[in-house]
Formats: sequence, C-alpha cells, structure tokens
Amino acid sequence: MHLAIHHETVYRYASPVKRSTQYLRLTPVDGARQRVISWHLSLPAHASRCLDAYGNAMHVLALDKPHSEIHLYARGVIETEDAPPQPDAQDGAFPPQVFLRDSPLTQADAALRDFALAYTARVSSDPLQGLHELMTALGQHMPYTPGTTDAATPAAEAFARRLGVCQDHAQVFATCARLLGIPTRYVSGYLAADAEHVASHAWAEARLPGKGDVGGGWLGFDVSNQCLADARYVKLAIGLDYLDACPVRGMRLGGGVEALQAAVQVTLAASQPQD
Repeated sequence: MHLAIHHETVYRYASPVKRSTQYLRLTPVDGARQRVISWHLSLPAHASRCLDAYGNAMHVLALDKPHSEIHLYARGVIETEDAPPQPDAQDGAFPPQVFLRDSPLTQADAALRDFALAYTARVSSDPLQGLHELMTALGQHMPYTPGTTDAATPAAEAFARRLGVCQDHAQVFATCARLLGIPTRYVSGYLAADAEHVASHAWAEARLPGKGDVGGGWLGFDVSNQCLADARYVKLAIGLDYLDACPVRGMRLGGGVEALQAAVQVTLAASQPQD
C-alpha cells in the first residue's frame, strides 16, 4: 500500500515570541512494515537533523528572532505492508527490555495495577490473545472521548476518568502490558482512515515472545480503533510515552497564549509518488 501524507501544523501566539526551540519528530524512517519513498519538511528556518535516544529521526528547529507564528509542513509517500510480528532493526543495540520501564506518564496506581494484573494468566498462556483481550477491555472501560484530557494527563488519571483519546489509550495499554512483563512502547504516527484527521495518531507496540522456532517481534495495538496495526499505519516515532514520541515538542520565551491548529490527510497514492 502506498500512502500519501500531508501534515500541517501552525502555532500562533498572542504576542511575539522572542525565541523558541522545537524538537520535531515528523520524519518516518524505513522499518519492517514501511519504506519511505519520498518525504519533505517545509520549515521556517534550517533545522539540524539527528537521531534521538530511541533512534527516531529528529529535527531541532531554533528560531532566534521575534515571531508570532510557526508553520510546519510535512509531506511524502510511504509504502506499507501487512506483516507478522517482527524484531526491530535496533533490538540488538537497544534491547526491548528498555520498554518495561515506566515513565512519569505511565506509572500505575492501585486501580490500574489491579486491572492489568487480572490478565496475568491469559497473557502468560497466550500473549497475543491476552493482549487482544486487554485492548478490548480498555476500549470498553475508557471510550474515545475528545476534549477530556491533554498532553500532560498521566495514564492512571485517564483510566480513572474512564475516557480519553488515542494518546491516553496508548499510554494506558503500555502501562498495563509492562506490568504483565511485556515490553511495550508508545508510537506516534498516521492512520489512513475514511475521513480526514485533525491530528496525528498514536498507538502502542508490544514485543511478543517467540514460540518454538518462530521468533517474536513487535506488534501494534490500537485501543482507539480496537484493532491491530496493519498497512494503514505509518510510524513516526517511538518512546516510553507521549513526551518521548510526540511529533512536535518545544520551549519558548514569551508569546503569551498559544493557539495550535493541526491538520493531517492520509490518502492512497499511486504506486509511483507524484508531487
């Protein structure tokens, strides 16, 4: 499947920002289920590119002159495919056990811990089926409800509220799976759906153990859509939680109130990319 992606993000400020630094994880990389055919970032100034601690492609955009708006535009074509769980290319130097750790946004309280540990036996006997049942239960417990949480909402708080959006679902699922001994990471990216999105998507990837001669690997679980990640999904970045993998994160001096407008369109593209 070839997916054409157009992602525009605009920040507007009530008063001029004296200077700002943005960390952009808006560039997908080749992986087991995706291949970058073309990709381009349009930014207001030159940005340096590097790899962050999790191997994500990251651009650092520093604006040292006063500005009242920041326009970020990413576009390209990604080839994707359905595939069984597969090891990550970085597993050798970056062991999956790193994703057994919690983080400030994925710490469990007593209620979340009790909920997760109820699936201990099921996940131990059949990890894939057990995690699928966990995903189903979380979707029922906290239905998708926009406008009720924000980027700083921890997993335990979203679980207690019994509602949330994709980033909450991904963080709660990751918290539960880690408690069950399954390395799980937060994933930011895109999803090709019937309607246009207003923001990027998020889901979780769990590192399933192998069986016999069959090796294990990473598999995506999308609680918001109650499905496994397939060729409709494009991965941007991974991390322990939203703060590690969000497409844009930054700091600024001045500016007052900030207004964010984001629009994402993911559509089927021809086999050969066209500009």
